[in-house]
Amino acid sequence: MPALVHAAAPARKRIKQGLWKINFGRDSKLSFDQMCQEAVKLGVAGFDLIPPQDWPVLRNHGLEPLLVGPGLSAPDYLTGLVHPEVHENVVKVIGAQIDTCAKAGAKRIGITAGQRRSLTYAQAADNAVVVLKRLAPKLEAAGVTLCIENVNDKRKDPDLSREDMVFGHWDWGVEVATRVASPNVKLLCDLYHLQVMDGDLTATIRRDQKLIGHFHVAGVPARTEIDGRQEVDYRAIARVIAGLDYDGYVCHEWRPSPGADPLKSLAEAVALLDV
Repeated sequence: MPALVHAAAPARKRIKQGLWKINFGRDSKLSFDQMCQEAVKLGVAGFDLIPPQDWPVLRNHGLEPLLVGPGLSAPDYLTGLVHPEVHENVVKVIGAQIDTCAKAGAKRIGITAGQRRSLTYAQAADNAVVVLKRLAPKLEAAGVTLCIENVNDKRKDPDLSREDMVFGHWDWGVEVATRVASPNVKLLCDLYHLQVMDGDLTATIRRDQKLIGHFHVAGVPARTEIDGRQEVDYRAIARVIAGLDYDGYVCHEWRPSPGADPLKSLAEAVALLDV
């Protein structure tokens, strides 16, 4: 009797997934067009942080720019939302990025709140609310959502952390987004950083789901694959997200571990979140 052949289970697609270029490795020899070809094979929706000049490449493959950068230069990117002295330029630059997104049909812009420096957390929150309330009407009119990312400041390795970031503990961002009270100002929930700073992922995601506009995933503690070598059970987290009233994306922001085959790692990671 011939052996039974088991067909692969069909993709459930309850979670809309996306990639980053870094998933293919820092030294990848693949062109962006080839990365897009691989993304199509995996059945994902698109990529994060792809510049506008490359959006035609994405769309040639039926993919989308899922999360766009704010367009800010490094100094303002690190100070922008919480330091009033740069607010005018922040409003100008992000305003132009909102126009670019609206014209091209991109829906989300990602940003960090910036470094605290000499500010108290309360002062930083007050300042962020002021500038976000200035941006909110334009975001709402354009149908674009600004997503503020939590970033840990506990690790020394710059690949794993960012120094002095004000939005490290999750509740700081919850307070800011709640005070702004705009449907187009939300939080980018980076589950790697959330685990490092606060933990309690499941309860936090469920409690604050209406404030979350985008997710990032990466293995903890090494920010590599989201497989069983890491301390977060991403299969369980995927089931939680799939059960939410959430129509956004979950994007892979990890790099392959040394010696790994990036394409194999990607296939396994996408399958892991397909619950």
